[in-house]
Amino acid sequence: MIHSIARPLQRGAALVAAALAGCVAVPPPPPPAPLPARYAPAQWTDLPGFADDRVGEAWPALIVGCRKLVEDPATAPVWRAPCAAAEAVDAQDERAVRASLRAHFRPYRVASADGTDRGLVTGYYEPSLRGSRTPDPRFPVPLYAVPDDLVVVDLATLHPELAGRRVRGRLDGRRVVPYWTRAEIDAGRASGLVPLAFVADRMDAFFLEIQGSGRVALADGSVLRVGYADQNGHPYTPVARVLIERGEMTREEASMQAIRAWGERNPMRLDALLHENRSHVFFREVPAPAPGSLEAAIDGPIGALGVPLLAHRTIAVDPRAVPLGAPAWLATEHPLTRQSLERLVIAQDTGGAIRGAVRADLFWGAGPDAAEAAGRMRASGALWLLWPRDATLPSR
Repeated sequence: MIHSIARPLQRGAALVAAALAGCVAVPPPPPPAPLPARYAPAQWTDLPGFADDRVGEAWPALIVGCRKLVEDPATAPVWRAPCAAAEAVDAQDERAVRASLRAHFRPYRVASADGTDRGLVTGYYEPSLRGSRTPDPRFPVPLYAVPDDLVVVDLATLHPELAGRRVRGRLDGRRVVPYWTRAEIDAGRASGLVPLAFVADRMDAFFLEIQGSGRVALADGSVLRVGYADQNGHPYTPVARVLIERGEMTREEASMQAIRAWGERNPMRLDALLHENRSHVFFREVPAPAPGSLEAAIDGPIGALGVPLLAHRTIAVDPRAVPLGAPAWLATEHPLTRQSLERLVIAQDTGGAIRGAVRADLFWGAGPDAAEAAGRMRASGALWLLWPRDATLPSR
């Protein structure tokens, strides 16, 4: 899921840091333990379906990700050689693509520290909504940009050992207090909120927040592309879990479609359910890619790697186990047919719920078919990391 773009320190952050340092004791906790992951060397013949997959379909995603990896001095040494080789391959030639993979990568079965080598595979998609840039009776639900009064403090400014940790809140005089919750935002408590657009349905807007990006078709025929910009600092609570705990839905029944159906049956209770998730996502407008570019040909939302996601061929992962940009082999089952789904994918995104060594979220694209598949995908699966042949395995 596309919840990965960190917002820089806000105006007034110096005051927030002072308030935290002077008014709130922030003892430096121990750094988070690294995710234990195991990489067991494998043979290409161990990858189920490798001989049958149309691996060339994933090549545009690999190439666009390679360009990002080679630009970065931190990742260029690992990726320069295999990426140069990939650029020289004709993606229409399946034999050449397989030969390049075999020549420049080694497969490793991914497992957790206890040796478990199967995990959860889910799906996500890019919602398509109808809406307006201005208030309209047909489109009453706002999609908000990042508010000016949201402050984000990098705790490393107070304690270097907290590098990578941030606090989100707002200023109340010289005090830092939690930012408004979803319920408080819906009630109009937050000031300075600026809508990017307005859409018709509250559930559509809610699922847009969960997916992290989407497109809004405007009345003039143009399309507004929006992506995750930040959130209010409150933890995310899955509403499906709330319904399961209440006995209104079983774990087996839980899906996006089931949640939507519950909302249609219980319109007077819908707001209260959505408010159980105190987290609220803010969006930014995403410019369209340059016409004729590889990014335009892929035409997907921007993931954590900073490149567009290719439908059916990109996954969100826990980057502590599967580094962003790496190709991988995914073996699971199709959410609609329950037949085997085995294919080459590229790890190019992350998500708040994507945690664990063997954990993947498959991007299905845009439109109703993608929404149907993504909403129902919840299966056991296996992952193989395809790592550059001459590189040291990723540290954790």
